[in-house]
Amino acid sequence: MFRSTFLLLLAVTASLFAQTPADFAQHLPNEYRMVPNVTYLTMGGVDLKLDVYQKRNVNTPQPTLFFMHGGFWVAGNKESQILALLPWMEMGWNVVNVEYRLGAVAPAPAALEDVMCAFKFIAAPAQTMAYNIDPTKIVVMGESAGGHLSLSLGMIPESAGLALQCENGQPMPKPAAVINWYGIYDVPDVIDGPHKQPAAQRWFGSKPDRMEIAKRVSPMTYVRAGLPPILTIHGDADMTVPYPQAVKLNEDLERLKVPHQLITIPKGGHGNFTPEQRTMIYRTIREFLTKNNVLR
Repeated sequence: MFRSTFLLLLAVTASLFAQTPADFAQHLPNEYRMVPNVTYLTMGGVDLKLDVYQKRNVNTPQPTLFFMHGGFWVAGNKESQILALLPWMEMGWNVVNVEYRLGAVAPAPAALEDVMCAFKFIAAPAQTMAYNIDPTKIVVMGESAGGHLSLSLGMIPESAGLALQCENGQPMPKPAAVINWYGIYDVPDVIDGPHKQPAAQRWFGSKPDRMEIAKRVSPMTYVRAGLPPILTIHGDADMTVPYPQAVKLNEDLERLKVPHQLITIPKGGHGNFTPEQRTMIYRTIREFLTKNNVLR
């Protein structure tokens, strides 16, 4: 009797979990509203925009993902990354999807300056009230160059002078956590070091002071105690952003006792992880955020 009841309970539980993704997909329009192309800054006649995916039917501040696309700062766009946002909406989070000026429009450090302004914009009282954002629970995340930008938002202080162009006087907020997907920790390494990449070099062009700028926008320059929790995902066979950068980041954070974790994907390249690996990654993200009091 007990055994049959237990097996029935397992079957019902499995059925409920199996239906969850379908239920989420079917009810997504009821659960979220999208506010597209909100202008957060105008620079050189260019309106810089972000999209907000806001949870419906709530009146309390919500945990929010602040996402930046990759492309070595010279390619990509926010629209191409919409599918990467879905796991966070399934978790019930608000999501902010950010665009920034690419290298062909404005060279380094423009992309970083832009996302700093976007972060200050979305964490300001007017926006947190309008979109029900909890400013104490904004997690920054990005892939590749977006990973670099995420690390930068978590590590580069306002005193570095990279947010001077922002239109509001808000102080630079501190992310609740950083989720870094194979991002660049040591910028000079991919500009003119052993692992230099032509796409990355295009962000700097032929500026005579490009290595000085590279150090200025490199998260490694600012590593110190007191940083927000940082979770890094990196394939150990990545030929674009070298895996040793993730190892170095992890070692530095360990030495300084900053909450951190490195998820190494065996034989993993520059993204394109398997479904099983992505399931494991998101399970670990939830555990990491729970451990660091961002999720409950």
